[in-house]
Amino acid sequence: MGGGAEPRPVTTRPGPGLRIARLVTEVTAPAVLVSLLIITVSWHSASRPGQGLVWGLLATLFVTGIPFAYIVGGVRRGRLTDHHVGRREQRRAPLLVGLGSVAAGLALLAVLGAPRPVLALAVSGLVGLVVAVSVSHWWKMSIHSAVAAGTLVILMLTFGTRLVVAVPLLAVVGWSRVRLRDHTVAQVLTGGALGALIAAVIFGPLR
Repeated sequence: MGGGAEPRPVTTRPGPGLRIARLVTEVTAPAVLVSLLIITVSWHSASRPGQGLVWGLLATLFVTGIPFAYIVGGVRRGRLTDHHVGRREQRRAPLLVGLGSVAAGLALLAVLGAPRPVLALAVSGLVGLVVAVSVSHWWKMSIHSAVAAGTLVILMLTFGTRLVVAVPLLAVVGWSRVRLRDHTVAQVLTGGALGALIAAVIFGPLR
């Protein structure tokens, strides 16, 4: 993918729209959506609710817990500007840490006999991180949009296509990223398309 100018920092005067965009960005942060998705799918796929919760918490530890802890530590030490890792050049290390953590978690889950949907989620996350690492080397694709779109596709595959009514929410996520000038429209659309594709191609067959 080509380079292109990075989105400019927010220079507009704060207002209701900007506050809403910041709220949407926080609520739909990748760590938040992925954690909720893992718990939901684990709970749904396990034969006993308590067992599903255990699988979900274990998977969440490796898929979002460890990577997010690394990011928070990086922010506190001044190596990263913010917990969304808004600067493209700072994304490589956190993404690689996430890649290693998810790979380790996937191996452990497989050895312990986790349900297929949980393993499918971990594999999807692993593939998504490989794509994110590759693309972020040249271009600042929207990971928010990728995760949001992938989450919706996985929920539709798990609970039925009636959840298609939630598709407009993806536009709200994309709007928030563009409104904050963290991404361009092209970066949001590309992230959403890749996230949905990975979920459909990886999670769908493996679940």
